[in-house]
Amino acid sequence: MAKTGKTTNESSSMSPALDNALADHQPGAGQGAYATQTGNAGETHQDAAAGADGAAYLTDNFGHRLSDNQNSLKAGARGPTLLEDFILREKIFHFDHERIPERIVHARGSAAHGVFEVTKAIPELTKAGLFQKEGTTCPVFVRFSTVAGGAGSIDTPRDVRGFAVKFYTDEGNWDLVGNNIPVFFIQDAMKFPDLVHSVKMEADRGYPQAASAHDTFWDFVGLMPETMHMIMWAMSDRTIPRTLRMMQGFGVHTFRFVNAAGEGKFVKFHWKPVLGMESLIWDEAVKIAGADPDFHRRDLFESIAMGSFPAWDLGVQVFDEEFAAAQPYDVLDATKLIPEEDVPVQIVGRMTLNRNVDNFFAETEQSAFLPSNVIPGIDFSNDPLLQGRLFSYLDTQKSRLGTTNFHQIPVNAPKCPFHNMQRDGLMQTLVPTGRANYEPNSLNEAGEDSGPRACPDTGFTSFRENGERNDPTEKVRVRAELFADHYSQAALFYHSQTENEKAHMASALVFELSKCAMEHVRMRVLSRLRNVDEDLAARVADGLAMDLPEKAPAAREPVEMKPSDALSIQKQAKMTFEGRKVGILFAEGSDKATIDKLKAGVEAAGGSVFLVAPKVGGLSVKGGTLKADGKLDGSPSVLFDAVASVLMPAEAEKLAKQGAAVQWFMDAFGHCKTIAHCNGTKVILEKAGVEPDEGVVPNEKLLEVGPVRHFGREPKIRDLA
Repeated sequence: MAKTGKTTNESSSMSPALDNALADHQPGAGQGAYATQTGNAGETHQDAAAGADGAAYLTDNFGHRLSDNQNSLKAGARGPTLLEDFILREKIFHFDHERIPERIVHARGSAAHGVFEVTKAIPELTKAGLFQKEGTTCPVFVRFSTVAGGAGSIDTPRDVRGFAVKFYTDEGNWDLVGNNIPVFFIQDAMKFPDLVHSVKMEADRGYPQAASAHDTFWDFVGLMPETMHMIMWAMSDRTIPRTLRMMQGFGVHTFRFVNAAGEGKFVKFHWKPVLGMESLIWDEAVKIAGADPDFHRRDLFESIAMGSFPAWDLGVQVFDEEFAAAQPYDVLDATKLIPEEDVPVQIVGRMTLNRNVDNFFAETEQSAFLPSNVIPGIDFSNDPLLQGRLFSYLDTQKSRLGTTNFHQIPVNAPKCPFHNMQRDGLMQTLVPTGRANYEPNSLNEAGEDSGPRACPDTGFTSFRENGERNDPTEKVRVRAELFADHYSQAALFYHSQTENEKAHMASALVFELSKCAMEHVRMRVLSRLRNVDEDLAARVADGLAMDLPEKAPAAREPVEMKPSDALSIQKQAKMTFEGRKVGILFAEGSDKATIDKLKAGVEAAGGSVFLVAPKVGGLSVKGGTLKADGKLDGSPSVLFDAVASVLMPAEAEKLAKQGAAVQWFMDAFGHCKTIAHCNGTKVILEKAGVEPDEGVVPNEKLLEVGPVRHFGREPKIRDLA
């Protein structure tokens, strides 16, 4: 592995963790001289020199010194990860078992049952039984989650969302375990424990919870240029989705389709929400966290309960080795995506969630997803991040669920027959009979049950080819050189956004970096951002009141890529009431007929209505009595996609003196939502600083304008980087 460049960091004092009589036997952080160098793909190596004074050598748990803590051992630079890599196995093994019983990552989740239906058969691409015939269906179980926070954290932090789907097929379970973002922070599973340690609560103080805006995360980012593409996504509105029903999902990795003839092609999986995408504004996300920390979980549960079933189309990008070899990036690199303009996404099925879980613990918490759960016709690629996950996910279930028999928990059990020779173990709930717990055996010759056997014709067989631009005869700790381009796709994502979305990203970077106390960390990230876009770097530097540092050297010079509209939320937005909620404010004396008309119109358009009033009991209104669904000070406008109000002038005058009412409209305006109103409400709007625009309309215009965001007003109401 070629390494270039040297920067020495000398220690000034011993770690307090080593300052005791048992120092030689205590696991401390350790300090010493090291040289910073660059690996084959631009990854950062901080290496101790042999024999250096005071050097603290990185070892495994048995004292064996490590030569490389950045790369797993592979059969060739682009080959599969080897099981003999005891360093990788120990590191991930220990990481998987660090905490019990909650998941180390993706701890806070929400889930539901549903059905998947094939809408386009693709037997020419895969022999998977599920995709052989249009109309084929199978049950699914889907778990959505945040990544960084604990099980008791909030639903709306700026965070990646897990998107894990368990297909219960006739050929066994297929788990498509991905995220709502198509790329990831790192290229090699070796770095996953380091990534998560950096983004989790800081080890010495136990905070911040569910937040990446702190020193250790951005220190890691600044030293790992491969993170920059994912950082663009993480700082975009993708990480603050409006609801779980309105976010995309991705398989992240490059997988394989294998057809009946044994021919293989690469495939990437996409989930596209039928309702379209929509995100929160950061101020809105923060306020929702206080108003309803279970906002996403509640929305998913209530939507299904009321029969408004969330749905996603499953799309695939399929391409061959010839296409892969011609790209300026490596398709095995999990920090890269394939633009839809280059390989269009073809829709092959639809997933509909139609049943809530019956017991949160038994199903949502005890569900176990394994990327290694694939069916014949779907196979893995040599993506080094995926290769590590194939080991890690199975291993971690023993820690979380306490037994190798976790597959017997109903939510994890296949819905097709399963037979094998595995026996016993903690919490064994099955009762295997007979003596056949091994094979080969000849017990049948004595009239006994001899058990199941493998089937070469219909059983799972791995795709055999492994020589694609790779020498599998080498055993190396190295990354393919094409992995070294860390900035081209980060720039592609940024340049694909609307001006408003770019401002959101710049503002998010300013916010996050402002939480970093270490100035050198901020400077390093700014130097990386200059490789993404000079204007972005300048905007962030200005927001931090810092001078721009020199541009960080790029391990591989970026290439210009054509912007992709598919990467922008706002360019893909749908103007629809379906799946959206409108809050209608009323009080004593309000006109019930007007409220009923608004409600009927929204519901006919596919939306739902939530009535808000100063009191939740029956209020006397013009035309009868009306009960509110929620009290004004407990139902802030951040919970709705649009708002309307029907108030008599006298009641509006009273409400104009109440902070909750003024804030209700101030927030709706500040979050760029449609505000429909009656004449009586104008006194509150004026006090809230609501200025007329295309999104502030009379009640009768609500259905015409719709529950869309009016981002044109944003520069007038908040400072953006």
